[in-house]
Amino acid sequence: MEAIRSNPLGTKPVGKLLWQFAVPSIIAMLVSSLYNMVDQFFIGRSVGMLGNAATNVAFPLTITCTAVALLCGVGGAANFNLCMGAEKEDRAEKFVGTAIMMMVVIGIVLCVVVRIFLEPMMYAFGATDEILNYSLIYTGITSLGFPFLILSTGGSNLIRADGSPKFSMACTLVGAAINTVLDPLFIFGFDMGMAGAAWATIIGQFVSAILVIGYLTRFKTVKLTRKSLSLRPEFCIAVLSLGMAPFFNQVAMMVVQIVMNNVLTYYGGQSVYGSEIPLACAGIIAKVNMLYFSIVIGISQGLQPIISYNYGAGNYKRVRETYKKAITAAFIISLAAFAAFQLLPRQIISIFGSGSEEYFKFAEQYFRIFLFFTFLNELQPITANFFTSIGKATRGVFLSLTRQIIFLLPLILILPMFMGIDGVMYSAPIADFIAAVLAAVFIVVEFRHMKTKETQEIA
Repeated sequence: MEAIRSNPLGTKPVGKLLWQFAVPSIIAMLVSSLYNMVDQFFIGRSVGMLGNAATNVAFPLTITCTAVALLCGVGGAANFNLCMGAEKEDRAEKFVGTAIMMMVVIGIVLCVVVRIFLEPMMYAFGATDEILNYSLIYTGITSLGFPFLILSTGGSNLIRADGSPKFSMACTLVGAAINTVLDPLFIFGFDMGMAGAAWATIIGQFVSAILVIGYLTRFKTVKLTRKSLSLRPEFCIAVLSLGMAPFFNQVAMMVVQIVMNNVLTYYGGQSVYGSEIPLACAGIIAKVNMLYFSIVIGISQGLQPIISYNYGAGNYKRVRETYKKAITAAFIISLAAFAAFQLLPRQIISIFGSGSEEYFKFAEQYFRIFLFFTFLNELQPITANFFTSIGKATRGVFLSLTRQIIFLLPLILILPMFMGIDGVMYSAPIADFIAAVLAAVFIVVEFRHMKTKETQEIA
């Protein structure tokens, strides 16, 4: 029990710990989501609606990179903290090294594959002939930054697990600041258009990755050596196991985004809006929603080291307390986002450029209907990450798939057959509600199980 007494994860008040880990994580996630928001803002004011639609077509690949980063980063961090809580430092070191190598290798492979199959991918993701050239320019350049994006995003989880949430946040902040400064310079100053936005993005990602690499060479709690950087099957499987829940959550978002792009293009073409208006609006709204969702994900990432360590140490009371405080904070944030989406849709969409009255009409409807159950949307991701953090990967994976794949995807395909373009809008609130109810049931059952284990241990 010496590790529990000496490690603040096992002794410091939960509220202070959650604040310490969650706030930098929230800021890092917000800033990370701003990469795309900033591009969307400047592209909308230079290239226009077609440029915004092109970034929406490219967005599934950004989600793919985030999915890989969380697969390796969260999986490595959760295993690392569980081992540290159980006083197995030798294994903890190997999990960090394995996660780093996995991120590097997968990032390079993904970059090569995308560059080989770029044009068919853009068509598959929903590009029309009018949008294709813009998406090829933007994605052709940003694909070069995929290894850096994966390493910076995934590495931040390892840095946070090492007890340095502020440095983790700083890595993302610096990259985003560079992107924000270079975007208008390249787009307007050098008249580079879509290419300027893309180059600004990958330069920021490169700098963030360099900062992450610098930290990993001086890891605090364990010493990393060249021998740590390996791909031993035993550790790779363990990382994949605990990283699957956030990975599938992101992959589900990507699959839904691709299907939705195609459904919006098809049914939009049969409506008064045409194909391009729904595609452009949905892309902007998805990224605005991701801004809110980044706060929720930031909270879920902030609780991971606390929950993993204390669960590994058998301190279940602190595990439950951490979850309850996290879900309360996330609910308050979700309620505020719900109010903004319902009351200020036109004002929000106007930030990203002008459009016709049909453009704004569709955007307002989409905001209010598609995001109606925003105030419940914190339950599913936080609960899924909770199960990952305590080593119960199967439940975490299942919960991460509920909203996007099990419920939302079939509804997106079925409802438009009967309701046209409106069917896409109504699919989300139905999926959100059912996923939230399931998450609530799962966590209640798990808490009862923990209390039973405590009673047995006392006896």
